[in-house]
Amino acid sequence: MPERLAEMLLDLWTPLIILWITLPPCIYTAPMNQSPVLMSGFPLELNRLSEEQRILNRSKRGWVWNQMFVLEEFSGPEPILVGRLHTDLDPGSKKIKYILSGDGAGTIFQINDITGDIHAIKRLDREEKAEYTLTAQAVDWETNKPLEPPSEFIIKVQDINDNAPEFLNGPYHATVPEMSILGTSVTNVTATDADDPVYGNSAKLVYSILEGQPYFSIEPETAIIKTALPNMDREAKEEYLVVIQAKDMGGHSGGLSGTTTLTVTLTDVNDSPPKFAQSLYHFSVPEDVVLGTAIGRVKANDQDIGENAQSSYDIIDGDGTALFEITSDAQAQDGIIRLRKPLDFETKRSYTLKVEAANVHTDPRFSSRGPFKDTATVKIVVEDADEPPVFSSPTYLLEVHENAALNSVIGQVTARDPDITSSPIRFSIDRHTDLERQFNINADDGKITLATPLDRELSVWHNITIIATEIRNHSQISRVPVAIKVLDVNDNAPEFASEYEAFLCENGKPGQVIQTVSATDKDEPKNGHYFLYSLLPEMVNNPNFTIKKNEDNSLSILAKHNGFNRQKQEVYLLPIIISDSGNPPLSSTSTLTIRVCGCSSDGVVQSCNVEAYVLPIGLSMGALIAILACIILLLVIVVLFVTLRRHKNEPLIIKDDEDVRENIIRYDDEGGGEEDTEAFDIATLQNPDGINGFLPRKDIKPDLQFMPRQGLAPVPSGVDVDEFINVRLHEADNDPTAPPYDSIQIYGYEGRGSVAGSLSSLESTTSDSDQNFDYLSDWGPRFKRLGELYSVGESDKET
Repeated sequence: MPERLAEMLLDLWTPLIILWITLPPCIYTAPMNQSPVLMSGFPLELNRLSEEQRILNRSKRGWVWNQMFVLEEFSGPEPILVGRLHTDLDPGSKKIKYILSGDGAGTIFQINDITGDIHAIKRLDREEKAEYTLTAQAVDWETNKPLEPPSEFIIKVQDINDNAPEFLNGPYHATVPEMSILGTSVTNVTATDADDPVYGNSAKLVYSILEGQPYFSIEPETAIIKTALPNMDREAKEEYLVVIQAKDMGGHSGGLSGTTTLTVTLTDVNDSPPKFAQSLYHFSVPEDVVLGTAIGRVKANDQDIGENAQSSYDIIDGDGTALFEITSDAQAQDGIIRLRKPLDFETKRSYTLKVEAANVHTDPRFSSRGPFKDTATVKIVVEDADEPPVFSSPTYLLEVHENAALNSVIGQVTARDPDITSSPIRFSIDRHTDLERQFNINADDGKITLATPLDRELSVWHNITIIATEIRNHSQISRVPVAIKVLDVNDNAPEFASEYEAFLCENGKPGQVIQTVSATDKDEPKNGHYFLYSLLPEMVNNPNFTIKKNEDNSLSILAKHNGFNRQKQEVYLLPIIISDSGNPPLSSTSTLTIRVCGCSSDGVVQSCNVEAYVLPIGLSMGALIAILACIILLLVIVVLFVTLRRHKNEPLIIKDDEDVRENIIRYDDEGGGEEDTEAFDIATLQNPDGINGFLPRKDIKPDLQFMPRQGLAPVPSGVDVDEFINVRLHEADNDPTAPPYDSIQIYGYEGRGSVAGSLSSLESTTSDSDQNFDYLSDWGPRFKRLGELYSVGESDKET
């Protein structure tokens, strides 16, 4: 430890001594009455200048500045003296005070205001702050007035070797290809030192390898790591750990050091060929296996990894090269043998193949290691199986004309049993593909016949499935698709492509094209459609219009003259015969409606009327029927209206006479009210008009004929009136002969004990003028309206 401290002090004071020797004097010329300034504790002498020289020189400040230095990390018992400030204005009478301001003034640096000594009172770290800028000024001790302008100076912190090198990006990872030559660059690392790189060797680093030899080496100055051994094999060892050291002070004794780790991984190159695990492989397969099924797998091992281990497999020889194929599985790195064509145990029972595995990616640098491929032999044994029937063709295409006769043969399918036993075959149609049962098939010979008529215009193609089943083993079934194309025959007449309506201007010119029409035909002749157009024989010499066939198979209608007048005739109907070119040809008649309209001078239609005039061909039967139906409908409506009016004017109730007088039955005795059951006859409550019979209704016809109700006999005394009324109400509700309107029954008997008394005016002995009905308003809201009605009646009489 003492040796270590001595080396540090030597390194510290050596540059200070050199600085003392080599530091040139740096002074400013002071004014005439000022003395030299002590700076940094070093006395500087000022040569006396002649009077002439002082006159020629420009007046300058009395401060002499230079950089001050302080050692970092100094931790003595007393504050360290950094330097001293002095001005020649100070005669030593202690009348001048020195003031220090700026970075760290008062906290890090402290000045003696009398002597100007600057001390560092805290430990300094150059790595935190390398220099401080301060301002010094001399002021009067008593008045604090500045004696000179302030001036700046710098205190620099001198570095010591107190920081070890650091690898900021460690630990490191690098890769290098296997089998690399000696000196192949792997990577480079970098360490940093926080010490001053300019001052001394504190930041001068030297690199070395502590672990990882003899495989790798490092450049001491650049820290580039290289391979130290050639042809390192990844298959032998893939990963290496290297420990790297960085030491400052140029690597000399006493320097600080730091370490890091570097993991070097050898990447793979294709330096190993593939090799089959065995030279002979055996597989067996049933003869009825589905095409594309995997029969077996072979694998060639490769010590390389990734794409360098990828191998492609091929069949290079053998008697089954046409029936089998081999594909490569990129994930499992093996070869899959699959069936390409069907096998037949009865034809051949075993096959021998020679397969080869070769690397996909080869490296020419290692071609001397031999061919990067290997071969193996594969033997495949075919096993017998009960096979389903085999059709003579995988698909069938049949054609039939749409006018073919029923039960006619369309075509035939054939199938056989490939097994040695050769079972008979039975044919059938999958009815899921022939829901309408348009076809039949002979179960023995496979002939397909027509069951229902065909129409090409409804469906051109019919796709059915034929099933072949072994009679000896019904589980052995085969299916084959059969496409049946319906051929066209000329069974549809041509017609207009759409409903045409032409407009003819009154001011049109002769020969003007009124309308261009085209025809369509549901049939499809081989040479395409060709239509012939003509007018009806009786319309050949039509004075108004003519037709012209166009090259595009369309027809133009032309006007023969001008001067059409819609007031004279508004609509023309022109029948046109359209014939096709079939064998035999078919034709139809289509009518073109031509409407005469008023047009502008440039031929734009402005207005048209809708009344039609039929050319001399007569009205059609449909038009006559429509007109007759409209007339009959109008007559029916009129008859119904008259009948309803007459029926409404007749009375609803048939009476024996036309006496419409009111029937009033007078009773002088009011009786004892509801409490008196002895003084009234219940028969008087009946309707006097309906006692001797019933009143038939003219407005309805009863569904059931009811017998006339007989008059009720007098009821014995003691019968409940409420019950009697309910019975009569029930009878009236269920009697279809009862009037459909409310009827008023008048009762002269009100009973005894009524609070309201009698309201009948028939029994009143007073005159109309003496009546006063204001008291009715006192009986409540139900009688208020009645009092108002009687009052209104009295007032009307007085008026």
